[in-house]
Amino acid sequence: MLDRLNIVKQRFDEVSDLIIQPDIIADQKRYVQLNKEYKDLKGVVDKREEYKTVLDNIAEAEEIIADGSDAEMVEMAKMQLEEAREQLPALEEEIKYLLIPKDPEDVKNAMMEIRAGTGGDEASIFAGDLYRMYTKYCEGRGWKVNVVDFNEGTSGGFKEVIFEVNGEDVYGNLKFEAGVHRVQRVPQTETQGRVHTSAATVMVLPEAEEFDVELDMGDVKIIRTTSTGPGGQSVNTTYSAIQLQHIPTGIEVRCQDEKSQHKNLEKAIKVLRSRLYERELAKKQEADAAKRKSMVSSGDRSAKIRTYNYPQGRVTDHRIGLTLYDLQNIINGDIGKIIEELKLAENTEKLKEGDVF
Repeated sequence: MLDRLNIVKQRFDEVSDLIIQPDIIADQKRYVQLNKEYKDLKGVVDKREEYKTVLDNIAEAEEIIADGSDAEMVEMAKMQLEEAREQLPALEEEIKYLLIPKDPEDVKNAMMEIRAGTGGDEASIFAGDLYRMYTKYCEGRGWKVNVVDFNEGTSGGFKEVIFEVNGEDVYGNLKFEAGVHRVQRVPQTETQGRVHTSAATVMVLPEAEEFDVELDMGDVKIIRTTSTGPGGQSVNTTYSAIQLQHIPTGIEVRCQDEKSQHKNLEKAIKVLRSRLYERELAKKQEADAAKRKSMVSSGDRSAKIRTYNYPQGRVTDHRIGLTLYDLQNIINGDIGKIIEELKLAENTEKLKEGDVF
């Protein structure tokens, strides 16, 4: 393990030298990539120092015990040896997970799209509940949420809502939320008190930076329209809403959240770029899935990933068989435990496959 950590330290030293070179600083794309790598490697290098200290303590204690000339020193060395040996297994386990290569997408911001599925009005209400759940989770982590576009349901919630999340390691946490979410409860619109099952689909895309996707605006048709839905005097009167059509792929994007046409155009281009990037990423994920049968982040949008059962106060994540009887806190944004368990399952899968540094 120390050999692998020494390789990481060597690379860390290289990156440390590179990020202060003027030609690297001038190359924005390379500079950003190296800064991200530096940050990832630093965590491993810090842990290497801790590991080396424990190994040194073991070696030193064993040497004193082997010498045996000073009884008091031997007794202290035995205590030091016992303490160090107790620390070692947990430390080695932690290092194993740190040595798993990070997905370069994980550090990116994310675009999230929630769409009501089967269940009519109740599905739209549920989509709204999911939006609030993610908003509260993001706010709790200090991330910023910006709505890009929405289409409200007739009885509340959303038929569709698209929003961007900006912060640290956003995609690496939210990517596990992609898939079909199912709710079982008595709908507000139900008069007989019967439990219904409804669904909503969540999409999570890594936000593409300009150097990730070369978007030729000559391939994009821009349509300026009036905003729709509830709002102030500007709704349905000013041409502030933007619709983009990417001619080569047929992808369409709409943004009407901002009053400014320019800001809506900026947001719409961000979404379009992310969707184009996702197409390329999907090909890579398919290739990875063929190599490793990952149960966690397959990216299959049609997969039913989680059920929220209100009568029993239960939330079940079907990918890892995790059931928590804490529905109210979870739907109010406390989804951290689920995400951590999914991360652990994914990393364990990678360790089984020998996918380490």
